[in-house]
Amino acid sequence: MARMKFVCDAERCIECNGCVTACKNENEVPWGVNRRRVVTLNDGVPGEKSISVACMHCSDAPCMAVCPVQCFYRTEEGVVLHDKDVCIGCGYCSYACPFGAPQFPSQGTFGVRGKMDKCTFCAGGPEANGSEAEFEKYGRNRLAEGKLPACAEMCSTKALLAGDGDVVADIFRTRVVQRGKGAEVWGWGTAYGSQQAGTPPAGGVRK
Repeated sequence: MARMKFVCDAERCIECNGCVTACKNENEVPWGVNRRRVVTLNDGVPGEKSISVACMHCSDAPCMAVCPVQCFYRTEEGVVLHDKDVCIGCGYCSYACPFGAPQFPSQGTFGVRGKMDKCTFCAGGPEANGSEAEFEKYGRNRLAEGKLPACAEMCSTKALLAGDGDVVADIFRTRVVQRGKGAEVWGWGTAYGSQQAGTPPAGGVRK
């Protein structure tokens, strides 16, 4: 049985937010909730990197461990989902999750959190697959249709990978090997005209 996982290749992510838009459009995500977001480190300086973040569907999910009503459950494919009919909106999951995946609606009477919402890996919820009730609460169940999450399919640079963890890992591993390692990744050989990456030009010191 496949174990579904996300991997974001920071070397390819261009911070276009196409994945964020695809998710909100495909699942009609409630106002004030972002199931996926793009985080940029060292913004505007050399070495800037961006990564698309959502629920990572952890094998040992901390949200499941802290939920007092046990509204979380894991599917046979390793996708971590939750039952909104059981959720009491306590917010414990949002404190426990290192990725900030659990989200709460911004519009609530007297500041009430409301039912938690998060990335479902486009796998719906506990209702019948493809039902109107499932879509209203959790969005489209693309996995039941034999498709991958909309965010990954819409990624223009294929930075965001989704699917069977073993397959995704093989793809990412191949990319890393092809890029090289150490100085080769940053292109020292091209920048300084040396034949071997990281080696100073003959007869002199790199300037």
